[in-house]
Amino acid sequence: MHTLISLTVSESKRLIAKGVAAYEPIRRAVQEGIVAISSGSTNGYVIEELTGERIDKKTMVTGRTLPSGYSGPTLSYTGEDLILRRGERIRGVRATQYINEMGPGDVFVKGANALNYERQQAAVLIGHPTGGTIGAVIGPAIARRLRFLHPVGLEKSLSVDLAAVAERINADAAGKGPTLWVVPGEIFTEIEALAVLAGVEAVPAGAGGLGGAEGAVWLALFGTVAELAKAQEILAAVHGEPPFTAV
Repeated sequence: MHTLISLTVSESKRLIAKGVAAYEPIRRAVQEGIVAISSGSTNGYVIEELTGERIDKKTMVTGRTLPSGYSGPTLSYTGEDLILRRGERIRGVRATQYINEMGPGDVFVKGANALNYERQQAAVLIGHPTGGTIGAVIGPAIARRLRFLHPVGLEKSLSVDLAAVAERINADAAGKGPTLWVVPGEIFTEIEALAVLAGVEAVPAGAGGLGGAEGAVWLALFGTVAELAKAQEILAAVHGEPPFTAV
């Protein structure tokens, strides 16, 4: 049995955040270890779901893609990262600075700019001369056997081999603009969120939209009557999520 549903970009972000908050490795790390969440639009939603508090998510933005002539709200990275150590919030320090306190089983949450779901590839555009967040944490994270989790919407799906694209971009010494870094870690999309929250199998079935639904995704949900009913209950809680720049 199945049903088709659609999600706007902001609805997807909220759904993914709810899924991350309910994901067993995250719940375990929150209770017994450390979860560190740095900047990112989707990460802002994850912070809200883990803390139960609403924040100004526009203050959690670093790299961004905006239309020509954008005149909306200011987007910056002046907000506070979320670091939870055995359920207690650590304040006054960036997640990238806290990485040396983390160890096996702890989770560092980082979004992505590009996704090839079939190949399980996530990539980040790099504009900072030292590699930004990824540049600061990837060495210690691998050395310390941390768990990387990438909450990323299917809106960022690409059909190309991201490793091949990154190799071509990064090898061009005369190139302009950011480089591309295919990063290690676990991908967490709407598909994983719906599996965690409702036990359904979600299959991408369409994309795009108008009137504020640009970047939307269509998903076919497969499951039992009870699982699909649970999914609809979850979706009712995310449908109507305001656009990111409207919050």
